[in-house]
Amino acid sequence: MKIFGERLRELRCLKGMTQKDFAKVLNVSGNTIHCWETDKQEPSMYMLIVISNFFDVSLDYLFGKTEY
Repeated sequence: MKIFGERLRELRCLKGMTQKDFAKVLNVSGNTIHCWETDKQEPSMYMLIVISNFFDVSLDYLFGKTEY
């Protein structure tokens, strides 16, 4: 899932959000976002769906299966 962390960071930065800003949106800690972006932890399936909806991207994109 190494691509997930990279894609998550890229999407967050494109929205001009800090890890702390994004954490507030998802109601998680800033450390959780950091761990996801550095592939130290993986989000739950529910959280993956929330993230994909927030950024309006597919799960395939988040996992690196597609380029858009």
